Amino acid sequence: MAESTIKLTIKFGGRSIPLSVSPDATIKDLKSLLQPITNVLPRGQKLIFKGKVLVETSTLKQSLVGDGAKIMLMASQGLHQGEGPVLKEASTRPISRTTVDQRKPGLVVDKNRSDRWKATGVIALAQANLKEIPEEVWDCGSAARVLDISENFIREVPARISSFVSIHKLFLQGNGLSDESIQWEGIASLKRLMLLSVSHNNLTVLPPEVGSLTSLRQLDVSNNKLTSLPNEIGLLTQLEIFKANNNRITTLPESIGDCSFLMEVDLSANMLSELPETVTKLSKLKTLELNNTGLTTLPSVLFKMCLQLSTLGLHNTEITVESLRQLEGWGEFDERRRIKHQKQIDFRVVGSGQFDEGADKSW
Repeated sequence: MAESTIKLTIKFGGRSIPLSVSPDATIKDLKSLLQPITNVLPRGQKLIFKGKVLVETSTLKQSLVGDGAKIMLMASQGLHQGEGPVLKEASTRPISRTTVDQRKPGLVVDKNRSDRWKATGVIALAQANLKEIPEEVWDCGSAARVLDISENFIREVPARISSFVSIHKLFLQGNGLSDESIQWEGIASLKRLMLLSVSHNNLTVLPPEVGSLTSLRQLDVSNNKLTSLPNEIGLLTQLEIFKANNNRITTLPESIGDCSFLMEVDLSANMLSELPETVTKLSKLKTLELNNTGLTTLPSVLFKMCLQLSTLGLHNTEITVESLRQLEGWGEFDERRRIKHQKQIDFRVVGSGQFDEGADKSW
């Protein structure tokens, strides 16, 4: 009787990854199985067993890979998704520093600084070595228009942030914030908020409350550990710029098509394998970055419907130029792209005259 499964150990990045698979599975199947575990695209994986590179079309049985076998995985540079291998112990740290500078004294907020905050509405506390939001910040209340506490060591964004009823811009990036660190009900009440940045943190979930921020124009959730986006993202009908690159997002909600003002979207370095057809409803879309994803196709009417699209990033995907040329509206898109490129040349910006948005250069 044939074995139903065999146990393998994949050696990768100093780790040993245990797997149970069918001996009839192909090497290609094994690579697909390893993709979500390692964040390495299948075409970037080289599997080596007993000194030989395993061939994708062969089965494990045909490759003489049996129970208890150890296989080495080598990843091609540039074909990682997100931030590379998924490690349980991995943590996203503040962008420019890794430890609190003990020699630096705690922030002293004198009356002049506090009065200046209230007069200008701008509270700038980036890289201030903070572990918590100073009490003097809260005293600004409705006078606050901009709060920048990025690249600190803030442990909590409490619900009392709702007291900033007039705030337009909120910068929280690079604090190592976890899902439990942010009281989203407080942020959700900021009805005048136009820019929110929570990039470079440790977030695994973007909660439904984000849909309450209906004045939002820019949202940056890049460089986190998000695996999905809430359906409520579609309620952000004023959103113009959305950055969610370098996460672990596998699918996009259909509601993304309701963000009708979107002009720039960056979903690079995620684990996407397809885009919903509703993306084609984004009639104002000008820039779409999809580099380092698992995409093999685009919605067939993307070029036909997104008539302002002029920048399309497809580096390190399996989408070829030949397949793009078959899509309705390719000619018009390519013309827009060339016109934009020519404008860049006119302003002495170095670029390429050919289509080099990353589609496989096999033409």
